[in-house]
Amino acid sequence: MNEYFILGFFFIVVGIPVILGVGGDMYKRHLKFKEKQLEAISNETAEKAAQYAAHTERLEQRMRVLERIVTDRGLEVADEIEKLRDAPLN
Repeated sequence: MNEYFILGFFFIVVGIPVILGVGGDMYKRHLKFKEKQLEAISNETAEKAAQYAAHTERLEQRMRVLERIVTDRGLEVADEIEKLRDAPLN
């Protein structure tokens, strides 16, 4: 009976705190990993948003050019479009 008491006492005093300490450390590491993962995803998302914004800006510029060609010189539209086709894209 005395051995069970000593074994139980040892488990309560040493075993449980060690198990909780290891478990807490594992949880902290998991949280750090998730934080880094979310940071990487947010950086990637911001980069894609910037790329989409730049692409949209280029499309808007091209639309403005086409609108100006159509409204200002309706008779020369075909010639202007052909010039734009040959021009390098920015």
